[in-house]
Amino acid sequence: MLISSAHRLSIFTTFVLFSLYSLNFTPSAAYGRSNPNGNITSKWDVVQWTPDGYVAVVTIYNFQHNRRIQAPGWRLGWTWAKKEVIWNVVGAKATRQGDCSRFKRNIPHSCSKNPTIIDLKPDAPYNQRIANCCRGGVLSSWFGYRPHSVSAFQISVGNAGTTNRTVRMPKKFTFDAPGAVYTCGPSKIIRPTIFITADRRRMTQALMTWNVTCLYSGVKRFT
Repeated sequence: MLISSAHRLSIFTTFVLFSLYSLNFTPSAAYGRSNPNGNITSKWDVVQWTPDGYVAVVTIYNFQHNRRIQAPGWRLGWTWAKKEVIWNVVGAKATRQGDCSRFKRNIPHSCSKNPTIIDLKPDAPYNQRIANCCRGGVLSSWFGYRPHSVSAFQISVGNAGTTNRTVRMPKKFTFDAPGAVYTCGPSKIIRPTIFITADRRRMTQALMTWNVTCLYSGVKRFT
Protein backbone atom coordinates (compact mmCIF):
# COMPACT_ATOMS: atom_id res chain seq x y z
CA MET A 1 0.00 0.00 0.00
CA LEU A 2 1.46 3.34 -1.06
CA ILE A 3 1.64 5.90 1.73
CA SER A 4 0.25 9.30 0.78
CA SER A 5 2.41 12.42 0.66
CA ALA A 6 0.55 13.90 3.64
CA HIS A 7 1.02 10.71 5.65
CA ARG A 8 4.70 10.57 4.73
CA LEU A 9 5.17 14.22 5.70
CA SER A 10 3.48 13.51 9.04
CA ILE A 11 5.96 10.74 9.79
CA PHE A 12 8.82 12.99 8.72
CA THR A 13 7.63 15.85 10.93
CA THR A 14 7.36 13.53 13.91
CA PHE A 15 10.90 12.33 13.51
CA VAL A 16 12.30 15.83 13.15
CA LEU A 17 11.15 16.32 16.74
CA PHE A 18 13.01 13.26 17.96
CA SER A 19 16.41 13.74 19.53
CA LEU A 20 19.31 12.17 17.63
CA TYR A 21 20.21 9.64 20.26
CA SER A 22 18.03 7.14 22.07
CA LEU A 23 18.27 6.39 25.76
CA ASN A 24 19.41 2.82 25.20
CA PHE A 25 21.79 3.16 22.24
CA THR A 26 25.23 4.60 22.92
CA PRO A 27 28.58 4.46 21.11
CA SER A 28 30.15 2.56 24.01
CA ALA A 29 28.75 -0.65 22.50
CA ALA A 30 30.77 -0.03 19.35
CA TYR A 31 34.14 -0.40 21.06
CA GLY A 32 35.96 -3.18 22.82
CA ARG A 33 39.28 -5.03 22.95
CA SER A 34 38.40 -7.03 19.83
CA ASN A 35 37.30 -3.94 17.96
CA PRO A 36 39.26 -0.91 19.18
CA ASN A 37 38.69 1.15 16.05
CA GLY A 38 34.91 1.05 16.00
CA ASN A 39 32.47 -0.04 13.30
CA ILE A 40 29.60 0.94 11.05
CA THR A 41 26.24 0.21 12.69
CA SER A 42 22.89 0.44 10.92
CA LYS A 43 19.87 0.52 13.22
CA TRP A 44 16.33 -0.19 12.03
CA ASP A 45 13.47 1.28 14.06
CA VAL A 46 10.01 0.12 13.02
CA VAL A 47 7.79 3.10 13.78
CA GLN A 48 4.52 2.08 12.15
CA TRP A 49 2.73 -1.04 10.91
CA THR A 50 0.92 -0.72 7.57
CA PRO A 51 -1.72 -2.99 5.98
CA ASP A 52 0.99 -5.00 4.19
CA GLY A 53 4.18 -4.24 6.10
CA TYR A 54 5.89 -1.51 8.06
CA VAL A 55 7.59 1.88 8.03
CA ALA A 56 11.09 1.99 9.49
CA VAL A 57 13.70 4.66 10.07
CA VAL A 58 17.17 3.32 9.27
CA THR A 59 20.07 5.14 10.93
CA ILE A 60 23.71 4.56 9.96
CA TYR A 61 26.35 5.42 12.57
CA ASN A 62 30.04 5.73 11.69
CA PHE A 63 31.51 4.65 15.02
CA GLN A 64 35.00 4.34 13.53
CA HIS A 65 37.76 6.31 15.22
CA ASN A 66 39.24 8.28 12.36
CA ARG A 67 37.96 6.71 9.13
CA ARG A 68 35.61 8.93 7.16
CA ILE A 69 33.28 7.79 4.41
CA GLN A 70 34.27 9.83 1.38
CA ALA A 71 32.33 10.77 -1.75
CA PRO A 72 30.57 9.27 -3.62
CA GLY A 73 29.43 7.90 -0.29
CA TRP A 74 28.09 4.79 1.42
CA ARG A 75 25.96 2.06 -0.14
CA LEU A 76 23.84 -0.16 2.12
CA GLY A 77 22.51 -3.43 0.73
CA TRP A 78 20.72 -6.56 1.91
CA THR A 79 18.66 -9.55 0.80
CA TRP A 80 14.98 -9.69 1.69
CA ALA A 81 13.86 -12.68 3.75
CA LYS A 82 10.67 -13.19 1.69
CA LYS A 83 9.18 -11.27 -1.24
CA GLU A 84 9.24 -7.81 0.30
CA VAL A 85 9.16 -4.67 -1.81
CA ILE A 86 10.05 -1.07 -1.07
CA TRP A 87 7.03 1.16 -1.57
CA ASN A 88 8.82 4.37 -0.81
CA VAL A 89 12.07 5.83 0.55
CA VAL A 90 12.55 9.29 2.07
CA GLY A 91 16.08 10.66 2.39
CA ALA A 92 17.64 8.02 0.13
CA LYS A 93 16.87 5.89 -2.93
CA ALA A 94 17.35 2.38 -4.27
CA THR A 95 19.79 2.07 -7.15
CA ARG A 96 17.62 -0.50 -8.98
CA GLN A 97 13.85 -0.79 -9.36
CA GLY A 98 13.98 -4.49 -10.27
CA ASP A 99 11.10 -6.45 -11.80
CA CYS A 100 7.80 -4.88 -10.70
CA SER A 101 5.75 -6.38 -13.56
CA ARG A 102 3.36 -8.15 -11.17
CA PHE A 103 2.06 -4.78 -9.99
CA LYS A 104 -0.58 -3.21 -12.23
CA ARG A 105 -1.03 -0.03 -10.17
CA ASN A 106 0.94 1.72 -7.42
CA ILE A 107 4.32 0.58 -8.72
CA PRO A 108 6.82 0.15 -5.83
CA HIS A 109 10.03 2.15 -5.60
CA SER A 110 11.98 -1.13 -5.78
CA CYS A 111 11.04 -4.79 -6.25
CA SER A 112 14.65 -6.01 -6.19
CA LYS A 113 15.38 -9.05 -4.03
CA ASN A 114 18.77 -7.51 -3.23
CA PRO A 115 18.26 -3.73 -3.01
CA THR A 116 21.09 -1.26 -2.59
CA ILE A 117 20.32 2.10 -0.95
CA ILE A 118 22.28 5.30 -1.41
CA ASP A 119 21.98 8.68 0.26
CA LEU A 120 20.45 11.66 -1.55
CA LYS A 121 22.56 14.67 -2.44
CA PRO A 122 22.42 17.97 -0.51
CA ASP A 123 20.19 19.58 -3.16
CA ALA A 124 17.39 17.02 -2.66
CA PRO A 125 13.88 18.57 -2.55
CA TYR A 126 12.48 19.33 0.90
CA ASN A 127 9.66 16.78 0.59
CA GLN A 128 12.22 14.00 0.00
CA ARG A 129 14.29 14.75 3.07
CA ILE A 130 14.45 13.45 6.63
CA ALA A 131 16.68 14.52 9.51
CA ASN A 132 20.34 13.48 8.97
CA CYS A 133 19.89 12.62 5.31
CA CYS A 134 21.13 14.06 2.09
CA ARG A 135 24.89 14.53 2.37
CA GLY A 136 25.69 12.46 -0.68
CA GLY A 137 26.64 9.49 1.51
CA VAL A 138 29.59 11.28 3.13
CA LEU A 139 30.08 10.48 6.83
CA SER A 140 32.53 11.98 9.31
CA SER A 141 34.05 9.71 11.94
CA TRP A 142 32.47 9.57 15.39
CA PHE A 143 35.55 11.31 16.80
CA GLY A 144 35.66 13.81 13.96
CA TYR A 145 32.65 16.03 13.35
CA ARG A 146 30.07 14.00 15.25
CA PRO A 147 26.90 15.69 13.91
CA HIS A 148 27.84 14.46 10.43
CA SER A 149 28.83 10.93 11.52
CA VAL A 150 25.19 9.83 11.33
CA SER A 151 22.98 9.29 8.27
CA ALA A 152 19.32 8.29 8.14
CA PHE A 153 16.49 7.44 5.78
CA GLN A 154 12.88 6.28 6.09
CA ILE A 155 11.69 3.19 4.25
CA SER A 156 8.18 1.82 3.68
CA VAL A 157 8.24 -1.96 3.19
CA GLY A 158 5.41 -4.01 1.69
CA ASN A 159 4.66 -7.73 1.32
CA ALA A 160 6.14 -8.08 4.79
CA GLY A 161 5.07 -9.04 8.27
CA THR A 162 2.77 -6.65 10.09
CA THR A 163 3.57 -7.61 13.70
CA ASN A 164 6.67 -8.32 15.79
CA ARG A 165 6.00 -12.03 15.33
CA THR A 166 5.50 -12.05 11.58
CA VAL A 167 8.08 -9.54 10.33
CA ARG A 168 11.28 -11.06 8.96
CA MET A 169 14.48 -9.08 9.21
CA PRO A 170 16.57 -8.61 6.05
CA LYS A 171 19.72 -10.74 5.79
CA LYS A 172 23.11 -10.80 4.05
CA PHE A 173 23.80 -7.12 4.68
CA THR A 174 26.54 -5.30 2.79
CA PHE A 175 28.10 -1.90 3.37
CA ASP A 176 30.27 -0.36 0.69
CA ALA A 177 32.39 2.77 0.84
CA PRO A 178 34.98 4.19 -1.56
CA GLY A 179 38.32 2.41 -1.23
CA ALA A 180 37.24 0.23 1.70
CA VAL A 181 35.91 -3.27 2.26
CA TYR A 182 33.46 -4.02 5.09
CA THR A 183 32.13 -7.31 6.42
CA CYS A 184 28.65 -7.24 7.99
CA GLY A 185 27.24 -9.55 10.60
CA PRO A 186 23.63 -10.75 10.84
CA SER A 187 20.79 -8.50 11.96
CA LYS A 188 20.02 -8.77 15.67
CA ILE A 189 16.90 -7.74 17.54
CA ILE A 190 17.70 -5.33 20.37
CA ARG A 191 15.65 -3.43 22.91
CA PRO A 192 13.27 -1.02 21.14
CA THR A 193 14.69 2.46 20.79
CA ILE A 194 13.33 5.11 23.15
CA PHE A 195 13.00 8.57 21.63
CA ILE A 196 12.73 11.90 23.43
CA THR A 197 10.87 14.78 21.84
CA ALA A 198 12.64 18.10 21.37
CA ASP A 199 10.89 19.65 24.38
CA ARG A 200 12.01 16.64 26.49
CA ARG A 201 8.49 16.25 27.87
CA ARG A 202 7.50 13.03 26.14
CA MET A 203 9.13 9.68 25.34
CA THR A 204 8.03 7.34 22.58
CA GLN A 205 9.19 3.84 21.72
CA ALA A 206 9.88 2.02 18.46
CA LEU A 207 7.60 -0.93 17.78
CA MET A 208 10.62 -3.09 17.00
CA THR A 209 14.35 -2.45 16.64
CA TRP A 210 17.23 -4.41 15.15
CA ASN A 211 20.74 -3.49 14.16
CA VAL A 212 23.59 -4.70 11.97
CA THR A 213 27.31 -4.23 12.63
CA CYS A 214 29.83 -3.95 9.79
CA LEU A 215 33.59 -4.08 10.38
CA TYR A 216 36.33 -2.60 8.23
CA SER A 217 38.11 -5.47 6.49
CA GLY A 218 40.76 -3.67 4.46
CA VAL A 219 41.45 -1.59 1.41
CA LYS A 220 39.41 -2.26 -1.71
CA ARG A 221 41.67 -3.36 -4.53
CA PHE A 222 40.80 -2.81 -8.16
CA THR A 223 41.83 -5.26 -10.86
